[in-house]
Amino acid sequence: MENEKTILIVDDIEINRAILVEIFKDDYKTIEACDGAEAIEIINSNSDISAVLLDLIMPKVNGLGVLKEMNKTGKIESIPVFLITAENSREMLLEGYHLGAADVITKPFMAHFLKCRIGNVIELYGHRNELEKIVAKQVERLNKFNKSMVETLATLIEFRDCESGEHVKRICGLTGILMAEVSKMYPEYYLPKSEIDKIVTSSVLHDVGKISIPDRILNKPGRLTKEEFEIMKQHTIKGCEILQNIPNIMDEGIYNYSYDICRHHHERWDGRGYPDGLCGDEISIWAQVVSIVDVYDALTSERVYKQAYSHETAVMMIKNNECGVFNPKILNAFEASMDKIKKSRIPALN
Repeated sequence: MENEKTILIVDDIEINRAILVEIFKDDYKTIEACDGAEAIEIINSNSDISAVLLDLIMPKVNGLGVLKEMNKTGKIESIPVFLITAENSREMLLEGYHLGAADVITKPFMAHFLKCRIGNVIELYGHRNELEKIVAKQVERLNKFNKSMVETLATLIEFRDCESGEHVKRICGLTGILMAEVSKMYPEYYLPKSEIDKIVTSSVLHDVGKISIPDRILNKPGRLTKEEFEIMKQHTIKGCEILQNIPNIMDEGIYNYSYDICRHHHERWDGRGYPDGLCGDEISIWAQVVSIVDVYDALTSERVYKQAYSHETAVMMIKNNECGVFNPKILNAFEASMDKIKKSRIPALN
């Protein structure tokens, strides 16, 4: 007897529940609910339900109401629901299917057919749920590996450039703040949190190409000459060359974001950036965001060639296009995020 598997039977007519309990009692544990409200309470408090046999026509909360609640909680993804009805309401059945019902059972019940039909679906859902758990664990392990590898590459930058270690950590926080605000304010730039998280991880590698820049230029205490600046600009391209050697061991999404940010975080809205001279929305939104937070952090941090500017001065310089021209929408989101940005920088500004 498969006592570990439980079927919830929901019907306001007691005799219908009794018939179904009799059909399944030898193979499953059964729980009864006399209306939709009771069914919702049981579903939300019981993690062992393998299937729900759900009457459509009930007082208080009907079958469709139960399905809607299961959609809200995500339970519909892992628990098969069979609609029980003697009605021929096409509209209700169609809505039931749209809400995720697995199948329809019509009265009167045919015991043997019903057991086979529901048993097969329960087994199918069980295999699918186990597979999803395995995939979720593999994704979690992959994400940890990707994060570890990205952090290792960032550490290499820190060894070369004593400023970059803390810089890349701050860039992560600032990128997350501004990406979330841009996504909220402008539907055309909307990205789900899962993608923003990947962009935040990828932002760590924006300066990975500095590994290839000579120390005499990378840590020069004074202003760079024109020739030295041309060499420094190559860190965008050199970084992409480094990333090109590791695409097969990095999550594809993180790799693509990392590559684009690494190459284009010095592009500018008016096309006067480098290395490709992109302009406007030819520059991806994530590269635009990393670009502005990179400038902000550079301005508000002490460097070998300059003292740190105050938050207020840095913001004024960015808004006045003293560090290149930025997307007006990004600037609006930047200003809307000012309190969060300033708070995130307090330890560095003190």
